[in-house]
Amino acid sequence: MPMENQLAHAITQTEYDSSYDKAAKKLLANKQILAQIMKNCVNEYSACSVDEIAEKYIEGTPEVGTVGVHVDDTNRPKKTSDVIAGSNNEDSTLTEGTINYDVRFDAIAPASEGSAEQKDVIRLIINVEAQTAFNPGYPLTKRAIYYCSRMISAQHGPIFTNSEYGKIRKVYSIWVCMQAPKKIGNAISEYSIKKQDIISGLPDRPESYDKLSVVIIALNEKMETNDELLGMLNTLFSEQKTYLEKKKELEEIYQMRMDNELGKEMNLMCNLSDLVIERGIEQGIESGIEQKSYNLAQMMIREAEPTD
Repeated sequence: MPMENQLAHAITQTEYDSSYDKAAKKLLANKQILAQIMKNCVNEYSACSVDEIAEKYIEGTPEVGTVGVHVDDTNRPKKTSDVIAGSNNEDSTLTEGTINYDVRFDAIAPASEGSAEQKDVIRLIINVEAQTAFNPGYPLTKRAIYYCSRMISAQHGPIFTNSEYGKIRKVYSIWVCMQAPKKIGNAISEYSIKKQDIISGLPDRPESYDKLSVVIIALNEKMETNDELLGMLNTLFSEQKTYLEKKKELEEIYQMRMDNELGKEMNLMCNLSDLVIERGIEQGIESGIEQKSYNLAQMMIREAEPTD
C-alpha cells in the first residue's frame, strides 16, 4: 500500500474509532443502563428498583467525556448551567495532560436505616468507564483508585472548605471491560476500604471511612452467564450480534425500553461498528491486490535480468 494510502487509512480509521468510542460512552451514559449498573454494583441502591434509580436518583444529565480527571483543567465550562450541581467540572493539572472521565454524575440515594419519612439523603459521585483493553500495560484497579482519589480531592471548594471533611461524599469508579481474556470470563469485583482491628477497641463507623469504591466488570460474550447485568452488558456491547438481535434481546429478556434515545444510540454504535469492519475488509482487499501486483512486477524483473 503506498505511503499516502497508509496515512489516509490511518487518519480515517482513527476518525471511525473515535466516533465509535464516543457512541459507546454515550450509550453507557444512558440512564436505563446506568440504573442497571447502579442497582447491581452500588450497595446504596440494592434495595431500589431500576426505574426508581433512573427516574429519581440520578441527578441531572451525566457528563460524557467532558469532565477532566486532573485538577487544573483550563477547559472550564463557560456557563454555570453546564455544571452538575455540587460537582467540580474540572480536574486537570498544569503539568499533566487533560484526561476526561468517560461518564461522571452526581446521585442521591436513601439511607437504609429508619422509616421512609425519616431517611437521610446520601450523596454520591459516580464515574463509569468503558474499557476495551483489559490489560493496558498497568493494573486497571490502580488507575481506578487514582480516579477515585481525584474525585475526592476535587470536592475541596465546591463541596467542602477548610476542615469540613465530614462533608466529603463517597465516590465510585466503575469500569466496564468489554474484552476480558478467556481465563477471566464474566466477573464483577469491588475494591473498597474496610476496617481491620490490629488491637480491638475502636468503634466501627463505616460512614466515616467508606468513601471510595472501585468496581471492575469483566465482560466475555463467548462465555455463558446467569447474571442479569453481565448478560445485558454482553448483549449491549456484543461484536457478534446485529442491531435487531440486540434490540430484541434487550426488550424481551431484559425488559428495556428501546423506543427512545437508547435505541438510537445503540443503532448508531452498531452502524459505526459495521462501517469499521467493512472498511477493514476493503483495505485488506486493496492491500492484497497491491501486494500481488508488486510480487508480479518483482518476478518479471528477475526473469528479465541476464544470467551468468
